[in-house]
Amino acid sequence: MKNYKLVVFVPVAYGDRVRQAMGEAGAGIIGNYSHCSFTVRGIGRFRPEPGANPAIGEIGRLEAVEEERIETVCPAASLKAVLAAIRAAHPYEEPAIDVYPLEETA
Repeated sequence: MKNYKLVVFVPVAYGDRVRQAMGEAGAGIIGNYSHCSFTVRGIGRFRPEPGANPAIGEIGRLEAVEEERIETVCPAASLKAVLAAIRAAHPYEEPAIDVYPLEETA
């Protein structure tokens, strides 16, 4: 079965909410475990441009936010549902989400 690695960046205050949504939508299954993920903290930087509707920050002003980088795995069959769950739980109108195909190792 094809699997993907998902990476999403989210403000720290929303980390648990996004992790839970991802797990409930089918991400993070490894063997007999569910809701598996790995998180590191860092600083996300962005500048909302005209036309944006920022949840944090102001148009034209560079913003720095303490964020979590959440990594997990996702089966292909759940990918669309998990991406929709991330977007529904995430506070940003344009969440940064990376999707990487994984190779079979066994």
